[in-house]
Amino acid sequence: MSALLSCMQIPTLLIPSISSSSSSREKKHHQCIQIPTHSLKHQLHSQSPTPRVIKCFSNRQSQSTEQEFEFEFERLFSNLNQATLKRESGSLSSAIFLVAGTTVGAGILAIPAVTQEAGFLASAVAVILCWIFMVVTGLLIAEVNVNTMCELGSGGVSLVSMAMRTIGTVGVQIASWSYIFIHYTLLVAYVARSSDILTNFLGIPLWESATLFSLILGGLCYFGSQRFIGAANGALVVGIIISFTALVFVASGDLQWNALLKANFEAVPMSIPIIALSFVYQNVVPVLCTNLEGNLSKVRTAIVVGTSIPLGLFLVWNAVILGSISGLEMSSGQIVDPIQQLRSSNGAVGPIIDVFSFLAIATSYIGFILGLSDFLADLLKLPSGQSSPQPYLLTLIPPLVLSLLDPEIFFKALDFAGTYGVLVLFGILPAVMSWSDRYSSSSPSMTIPRIVPGGKLTLSLVIGVAGYIILSEILEKFGLP
Repeated sequence: MSALLSCMQIPTLLIPSISSSSSSREKKHHQCIQIPTHSLKHQLHSQSPTPRVIKCFSNRQSQSTEQEFEFEFERLFSNLNQATLKRESGSLSSAIFLVAGTTVGAGILAIPAVTQEAGFLASAVAVILCWIFMVVTGLLIAEVNVNTMCELGSGGVSLVSMAMRTIGTVGVQIASWSYIFIHYTLLVAYVARSSDILTNFLGIPLWESATLFSLILGGLCYFGSQRFIGAANGALVVGIIISFTALVFVASGDLQWNALLKANFEAVPMSIPIIALSFVYQNVVPVLCTNLEGNLSKVRTAIVVGTSIPLGLFLVWNAVILGSISGLEMSSGQIVDPIQQLRSSNGAVGPIIDVFSFLAIATSYIGFILGLSDFLADLLKLPSGQSSPQPYLLTLIPPLVLSLLDPEIFFKALDFAGTYGVLVLFGILPAVMSWSDRYSSSSPSMTIPRIVPGGKLTLSLVIGVAGYIILSEILEKFGLP
């Protein structure tokens, strides 16, 4: 994980001091405690079954009693540069760009194809609801991740440790296989598509394009510092926005505003798996929690703001496409591919689409490399903070080889991943882990502020919605009503 390549975690929980004014009659002395995480872990497993809260104490000189106050800590630990031994805290802007870049993948180009039957108005409602759902599940993962770091006393905690701590061995198996399946299938698709673009642009063989793409971005993730990766990812996101703006400008010449009022809500369910897959970013949430030193306020801001950027892009792009092709979509009795329709009607659209697709794939590829390498490092029990090449090789080589052999065999797997893998791994699993983390007496942990409100009702809705969509897709596959 790049966030840990040039920094290491000092296992100390830091509690901010409290300022107060002194009066003329009595003086107050405020004292904050600094608790090493190894001793915190010892306390968490003590005989007391109740969760513990980090507290600051306010002592009055004129009284023998103590008043206890509960405060939210600013961060769990400090990231230190190994060379200078100075604190190197994660940048909030870099975290936002990481979330946005991971979310904005090439899937944005496929959204109009699966939503044109539903129309813009109905599909816009579906996109917003999917965004809310995926934001909630990402925040649940962050909450469980920070709690797990508190208990284990270390950063770099992935879904493996989170699942083991909250739901046991069965949860680890489900999380591991779902996580690996989703990431490898998407990485194969990213390498295959990017190599096609590079081959058409540079005129080199396909295997050279795929290798070049994997080496450059894989090397960036392995050798680059946290700040350098954040800056590079931010530059790519800026490029996405610029190319997207140009794409919308060129494609919106024939926009028919009345066409945007079309709403066929009966056709919405068929588009939900692809929309949900387009909003996947939860794989980088453990990376965010480590980079931002467990600061839940910053993590929440990064997730909400970072996913709002793709939400806006998805809505604008969908409106432009569906508003431009509405008069042609049923001309031959079949729904045409919106992108192909644009390419055939406007020659300037093709190169812009290729640039936008390549930048979108690159940002998603970086996020998935960081997430999967961090996951594999935790699965292999590698020490946190060390730059081992093993997880990066396991992350980069299999997708490269498989994309060169026969990438078409993975396209159906991608649809399967969107329907089942994403909704299980980033839908049901986060809610189940959070339920166990919050309400199970067998999961002792330090009490931290819950960043997802609603209690059991919210968790039940998340599990119910994901389960309903999965069940509906299974029944449809077997031809049952």
